[in-house]
Amino acid sequence: MTNQLFDRNRYSAILNAADSEVITESKVRDVPLAGDRTLALITLDNNLDYRRPNTLGPNTLAQLGELLASLAQRAQDGEIHAVAVTGKRFNFAAGADLSLVDQIPDTVAARQMAELGHDALGLFSKLGVPSFALVNGMALGGGLEVALHCDYRVIDASCPAVAFPETYLGLVPGWGGATITPNLIGIENALRVIIENPLKMNRMLKAEQAYELGLFDRMIAPVNFIEDSIKFITAVLDGEKIKRPNEPGKIERAVKWDAAIKIARKSLEQKIGEVPRAPYRALEILAAAKKGDREAGFELENQALGDLVASDQFMASMYGFNLVQKRAKRPVGAPDSELARPVNKVGVIGAGLMASQFALLFVRRLQVPVVMTDLDQERVDRGVASVQAEIDKLLDKGRINADTHARLKGLVTGTTDRQQFADCDWVIEAVFEELSVKQQVFSEFEQIIPEDAVVATNTSSLSVTEIGSALKHPERLVGFHFFNPVAVMPLIEVVKVDSTSDATLATAMAVAKQLKKNAVIVRDRPGFVVNRVLARMLGEVMHAVDTGTSVEIADTALAPMGLPMSPFTLLELIGLKVGAHVLRSHHEPFPDRFFDSASLHELADRDAKLLKRDGKGNVTGYTRELQAVVGSAGNEPLTAEQLLERTQNALADEVKIMLDEQVVTAAEDLDLCLILGAGFPLINGGLTPYLDRIGASERVFGGTFHTPKILGAATRDAAN
Repeated sequence: MTNQLFDRNRYSAILNAADSEVITESKVRDVPLAGDRTLALITLDNNLDYRRPNTLGPNTLAQLGELLASLAQRAQDGEIHAVAVTGKRFNFAAGADLSLVDQIPDTVAARQMAELGHDALGLFSKLGVPSFALVNGMALGGGLEVALHCDYRVIDASCPAVAFPETYLGLVPGWGGATITPNLIGIENALRVIIENPLKMNRMLKAEQAYELGLFDRMIAPVNFIEDSIKFITAVLDGEKIKRPNEPGKIERAVKWDAAIKIARKSLEQKIGEVPRAPYRALEILAAAKKGDREAGFELENQALGDLVASDQFMASMYGFNLVQKRAKRPVGAPDSELARPVNKVGVIGAGLMASQFALLFVRRLQVPVVMTDLDQERVDRGVASVQAEIDKLLDKGRINADTHARLKGLVTGTTDRQQFADCDWVIEAVFEELSVKQQVFSEFEQIIPEDAVVATNTSSLSVTEIGSALKHPERLVGFHFFNPVAVMPLIEVVKVDSTSDATLATAMAVAKQLKKNAVIVRDRPGFVVNRVLARMLGEVMHAVDTGTSVEIADTALAPMGLPMSPFTLLELIGLKVGAHVLRSHHEPFPDRFFDSASLHELADRDAKLLKRDGKGNVTGYTRELQAVVGSAGNEPLTAEQLLERTQNALADEVKIMLDEQVVTAAEDLDLCLILGAGFPLINGGLTPYLDRIGASERVFGGTFHTPKILGAATRDAAN
């Protein structure tokens, strides 16, 4: 019987490759139920503490499959009347063991990984007795699919996260999730969970949200979770009927399903373009799920997961994911955190838009007094009022309670009396981006603030060293470059100059962590990381326009790179004046590599718009203002292919120079900056894996940024 239901020998290719897997064991015990019945209760447990979540690698799945096959035999023999699965303390399962992706040797093993998941987890619905998932903690990806294969599901009300993160990582829910979910909660809800949420910075569901969607039949308080779950199991065995109101009916399948898929596809095309493969493969499976044919759906999942696991995009995504999840939490070059000084009061020089964003972030995260100043009281009052209005919004949205609201508002003050900065431990400027202005501000405030107070500049393009050249205590100076909008963007480029002391740098890193930002230490070179890369890229595009390439080609040529937005959309977002300034500030020190653009300066002076948009904000074309300034005539027009390759080569060249200059310590830190600060896609690993993959690195400097290249099993197979 066991061999008929599950045969681990079918999966030798993937099992043999996973020799370093941390196995999550399936531990089973019998639990007596009322009515002389027996429940076989499986506990998933990797034998590590609760901070190390259960994961599902190949050997874990094989062990679970063998156990379920044996339980099916026990059910047939009348020894058990139900099977339930739960997790160790505070944890159900965090999904597939993604640490093993480097060990997938070929496309055969990649396909086997998909089939293994279906065959093992599919046994929950073939036991001959009801199966129950008792989700007592985080259930992500494959962990959620364990639950979905069961006949009934309950969730602990304190569960912090339920999600399908796969499309965020370049995969699909390929162990049943993409097929079962829409047939359980309806197509629109399934699209939200499987496609929309992952692409919104991997948004998770709380227990209540997952229950309301219909992913679970009951939500149970954590106090007596297992005991109350067993009561639910008993009630079901006694004949209680479970209603699932979100299950799709005939009308939804006949009318709504295809329309929802069509709308979702159009939305994807507008938001992410057509380069990422995973969301579109997920969409195909969701479309096919309308027929309610599990086996056909599972085969589509096998095909998609097998293809994607072996793909370059997935391998690059895992490289990028590890940067964000691991490297970002252990910044390279950070001094001993014990050297950090406490920050008990913050001073913000300026009261404009950026300064107000700083003040809000510092007061909310550090919860210390924050004082703002500007040239006159009217500006100061506007700045403080702006911060307090944002604090009011936090209360209205339920993100803070009334006590916190009152405390935060009381901590923010504004003044034109600079002596109010005399006891600040941290002072950050947000004044006009002009060297002489910043130098003057710091020189004046240094006479007031304590000798050991940190002086931070948010400059995006000026030399931090030159800004602090007149300081009496240059060891206290550090660059602290935020990205806009400040509350949302997770990156801070922490600029270390030669004079920056370890105590100052340690304090900056500690403050960034308190602000819940990811900090990367960079050297004081023009543009640091993100702006320098963007300046090289935008310079190439604007130079192409200035020399005769059509606007349409210039704006769409980089689409195969899968960037979050087109060049002209990016320029409108950051502002044409800022964009023109960034190009010029890089052209001046590096005229042989960075192009200035007379057209962009003229457009900025006119305060022009570049893109025409419809009522929903979608781009519909290019404005007459743009066409009038740049035209389309010239003597060196490029094709889309030529501009793409030219830009790829320029980026490979610039990145190599930046690494040689030690702007950051390694390519990994540069990619981390671009992912967090500019939204470069995980499917490219940021930038350097992509430049290696498409051959730009070898074209430009005869080498690669990564040895070996970061490639999927399919590409490696083809090369062999």
